[in-house]
Amino acid sequence: MQIPPRITFRRLRATDALDADIRKRLDKLETYCPSITGARVLVEPAERHHRGGHRFHIRIDLTVPGEEIAVAHEASLRPVARALATVRTRKADEPDPAHKLLGVAIREAFAVARRRLQDYVRRRRRDVKQHTPQPVGRVIRLLPAKACGFLEAVDGHEVYFHRNSVLDDAFGDLAVGSRVAFVEERGEKGAQASTVRRVR
Repeated sequence: MQIPPRITFRRLRATDALDADIRKRLDKLETYCPSITGARVLVEPAERHHRGGHRFHIRIDLTVPGEEIAVAHEASLRPVARALATVRTRKADEPDPAHKLLGVAIREAFAVARRRLQDYVRRRRRDVKQHTPQPVGRVIRLLPAKACGFLEAVDGHEVYFHRNSVLDDAFGDLAVGSRVAFVEERGEKGAQASTVRRVR
């Protein structure tokens, strides 16, 4: 990170453990995107609700080339608190319950930040799946007695296909000259087509 991260605790007591946890999580984010230039993290209690238990507001701002990624996360930790209560610990070993739950809220917020950062990296790499169109050819020979036929690909080479390769059991609908889309594979005796589909 070019600029040292800025971590702010507002209206709650900061601890070295929480600060170290946040810094460790910021370092982990850099493994997903080494081009993070700056980071700001704000941790504060949200409005207190009688039924919801402790609630915290976590804001993470990440500066990356050409963009600012902002995560504002506010989670009620009551279900997580129940899950944590199932772990047996000695009373003397337990941290302040509010800070224990705050650690979980920080983890959740950083999980959201990680997903947004991964989306950003995919966009930057243009790693969006591109569907390549299936090759198109035309049927040049049909051998109904042998339940097969041959088609001619765009570049002129012949490709064998079997009745079972024609989608929707439409072998009987094909005629010489029918245009078909197909996937070409290497078979034992040369090129063969799978997933043959008639196109208009």
